[in-house]
Amino acid sequence: MKQGTLVILSGFSGSGKGTLVHRLLEKYPDEYCLSVSATTRSPREGEVDGKDYFFKTNEEFERMIVNGELLEHAGYVNHYYGTPKEWVMEQLAQSKNVILEIEMQGAMAVREKFPEALLLFVTPPSAEELKARLIGRNTETEDVIMSRLARASEEADGCDAYDYLIVNDSIEESVTLIHSLISMQTYRMSRQQELIREIRNDLIDLAKGVSK
Repeated sequence: MKQGTLVILSGFSGSGKGTLVHRLLEKYPDEYCLSVSATTRSPREGEVDGKDYFFKTNEEFERMIVNGELLEHAGYVNHYYGTPKEWVMEQLAQSKNVILEIEMQGAMAVREKFPEALLLFVTPPSAEELKARLIGRNTETEDVIMSRLARASEEADGCDAYDYLIVNDSIEESVTLIHSLISMQTYRMSRQQELIREIRNDLIDLAKGVSK
C-alpha cells in the first residue's frame, strides 16, 4: 500500500484556500482527508469530538506538547490549537493524502518535523483582486480588511519557502493543478527507494548471468 502525501496549504486571507480544500475533498473523497486539529476550547453546538476537533483540557494538550505528539501548535485567544501527529500518520499509512490548512508559522514547524511534506501557497492573481475578494465578503470592516492586507504583505516575504505557488484565478483549474502536484509526489525518488533497490539487485544478478 502506497504512503499518502502530507499536504500543507497556506495562503493569503481571501485567496480562496478554504474553497479549494472543500472542492478537492468533494471531487476526490477517497483520496483526501482534512486534518483534524486538537484544541482546548469548548465544543460549539453541533461539533463532534474526533470529527471537527479533538477537544482536550489544557493539561492534556500541554502533555501532548511535552511528549512530541503534535506536528505544530499555537496559542490563540487563550486556547491551544495543534495538529496531532498520530492521527496524521494513521491516515498517511492508509494511503490518504492529508491536507493541513494552516498558517505560515505552523507550516514551517511541520516542514521541520516532516521534510517530505508538500507545501502549497495560494494567492489570487493580483493584490487588487485580493482586496476585491476581501471587500466582496461583506463581513469585515475596512480596518479589518486593511489589517489583512498588511498581514498579506508580510506573508509575501516568506512564501518562497513553499514548494509551489497556486494562482487561484479559477477554482476548478486550481483544484486540478493541486491534485496533479499531489499525485506526482508518489514518483519522487525519495519515495521509490524500495523499487530502485529491487531493480538494482535484479540488474546485478542479470549482469552475473543469473536467470530469474
